[in-house]
Amino acid sequence: MTSFTLTTALLGLGLATIILVLVRRGHLHLRHGVFWIIVAALAALFGAWPMLIDRIGAISGIRYPPALLLLAAVVVLLIKSLLADMANSRLERQVRRLNQRLAMFEADHERQ
Repeated sequence: MTSFTLTTALLGLGLATIILVLVRRGHLHLRHGVFWIIVAALAALFGAWPMLIDRIGAISGIRYPPALLLLAAVVVLLIKSLLADMANSRLERQVRRLNQRLAMFEADHERQ
């Protein structure tokens, strides 16, 4: 195993370990942790077997297989960003409704 392959595989495993610790301590929600564990596992997999990227590229007809890896990373990050924006919008809507309910409650409380 070359030093680059070993380094990449160790980085993937290290990332997975850090994510598990963050989930366990409650710093990262489990739903988000699962996504990042999958990313770390794929990084470790492609780090341990870099020829896998070449085979997937050849099967999909891509001449330069690392471009496939970069394209997949960009697509995954765009999807993750979209999901984060959707969750943020949902939270903002809930906070707005909660503020409205609180204002109505305070107005009723002042009348009494």
